[in-house]
Amino acid sequence: MIVKMSKYAFMVYHREYDAFLTTLRELGVVHVKETNSILDNAELQALLTERKQVSTAIRYCKSLNSQTKGVTLAPARELTKAEGLKLVGKLEEMQEKQVLLQAEKASLEKDIAYMDIWGEFSYANIRRLRKAGFDVTFFSCPTSKYEPKWGEEYNAFLVNNFQSVTYFVTVTKVGTPIDIDAERPKMPDRGLAKLHLAMEQLLDNIKALNNQLKEYAAGQYNTLVELEKNIQNEFNLSNTLMQTDREAGDKLMLLEGFVPTEEALAMEAALEKDGYYFQELDIQDGDRVPIKLKNNKFSRLYEPITKMFSLPNYAEFDPTPFFAPFFMLFFGLCFGDGGYGLLVIIACAIMKRRVGADFKPYLSLFQYLGLAALVVGTCTGSFFGIALVDVPAFASVKDYFVNSDNLMTFSIIIGLVQIVFGKAVAALKIMSQKGTKYGIAPFAWVFIIIALCCAFGLPMLNVQLSDTVKNVFLGVAAAGLLVAFLYNSPGKNIFLNFGTGLWNTYNMASGLLGDTLSYIRLFAIGLTGAILGGVFNSLAVDMTEGMNVVLRAVCMLLILLVGHAINIGLCTISSLVHPLRLIFVEYYKNAEFEGGGKEYKPFKKV
Repeated sequence: MIVKMSKYAFMVYHREYDAFLTTLRELGVVHVKETNSILDNAELQALLTERKQVSTAIRYCKSLNSQTKGVTLAPARELTKAEGLKLVGKLEEMQEKQVLLQAEKASLEKDIAYMDIWGEFSYANIRRLRKAGFDVTFFSCPTSKYEPKWGEEYNAFLVNNFQSVTYFVTVTKVGTPIDIDAERPKMPDRGLAKLHLAMEQLLDNIKALNNQLKEYAAGQYNTLVELEKNIQNEFNLSNTLMQTDREAGDKLMLLEGFVPTEEALAMEAALEKDGYYFQELDIQDGDRVPIKLKNNKFSRLYEPITKMFSLPNYAEFDPTPFFAPFFMLFFGLCFGDGGYGLLVIIACAIMKRRVGADFKPYLSLFQYLGLAALVVGTCTGSFFGIALVDVPAFASVKDYFVNSDNLMTFSIIIGLVQIVFGKAVAALKIMSQKGTKYGIAPFAWVFIIIALCCAFGLPMLNVQLSDTVKNVFLGVAAAGLLVAFLYNSPGKNIFLNFGTGLWNTYNMASGLLGDTLSYIRLFAIGLTGAILGGVFNSLAVDMTEGMNVVLRAVCMLLILLVGHAINIGLCTISSLVHPLRLIFVEYYKNAEFEGGGKEYKPFKKV
């Protein structure tokens, strides 16, 4: 659910404003209303740049520390911002030096690889030949174009043939023109021995620099984290000052903000104690009220998915608790294997003991998703790619497993249920935003769809209905159509309502069919994963046939581990992508979810 907010205005004498902001920051509940854009403020833009610079350094240090076993992080040091930015600058200098060394290494590797073709020789001897009146010239050409006569005419010596290219040198008297159809390559300025020596020295320099970076990362990480917090606090304070309006010749400071209603009384008591003036205001239609979500333990795990698309605006419902059960079910249908689901649950339980508190909710989310896969896989009889219906031990219960035909039907039904549910949510939202009478027609369509599905869909599922019950459903649908055609635009004439009803009927019929059929992907993705798991099982048996027992067991284990690991990875990606698409496209469309909300960020010290 979306936490209810209250809007407040604060008016403070300019000499008391700094103390007021300190009090406000200690309370940590007021989201300052932004009336001025930070894009036009050079000071705030500079702070954002500095924070980004420090944040980049923190991520780099964190990555280095994660690569070092048994690393001990030094405690944070108190530094001024100038000292901290100088510290960041030192890291950037080392990173630039590392880039240059890596570029030099790549260049040396290229020269060494090229000189390996020519072999070891001394440039000093070439220079002595030059003084004696002889030029040594290096050539390369395609092997097919090499002319043996060059050996007689220009004293050419073959050095090497490599990848259909011939490398050779000529030894001629100084000033002798050489007319050879071949390239004169640019040779490295050092011989092979000196290049290897330079490479050894360069590798030592790279190793020393890497050690310096690791020491820096371990020693300065916590200091950089504190520096980022200080810059963030400075930004928050400067931004609050910028959003402050000055009245009465800059004597009075006026600030507006939003406070969670449940915390408003405590804030009022604290401000009254210090004698500050405040006034609660009515929230206007144009106000961008910050959004704070408050859900139960289960739905809270799915809030990151809501934020991936967009937070709801203040006038909407929080979509999280509405789509959470559907997303869990969709994941299970796409994953489709009980063994994989069980493996996910166990893996997440083990990882929970080793990760930080911030990452644990994501693992809990995957445990719920794994549970859904375990339930669906058990119902369909798929366990690590093994079709349980074909296992003799389950012969007595094989009729209880859900077959592929039933699974496809179930996917369509669950899709239709979510679409109808989304339309019901949209109708409730319209009622809450505009009034009850505006939600009557949208609700009528919900009853029409449900009644027609029951009247014609249940017999298709071998559920026999009496004529009386069927007529009741048809009567409900007819009554709903009457409301949908004649009362879809309250306050307008009946002819306009009828025309709008016809258009809505066309959109509803065409859209409903396409939206419902899109849910077949749940069945298709789940079936693909189960088939692929069975293929790996067959490969493990067939490819090892004829081996001795020990070797066969080892090879089968390797094939199964690699194959099922690949399948789990593919299933996980597909089982996240496709349910997300169905939620963000189909459900959000039918629920008329607009989004665009701004996250609640209270003014407080980080």
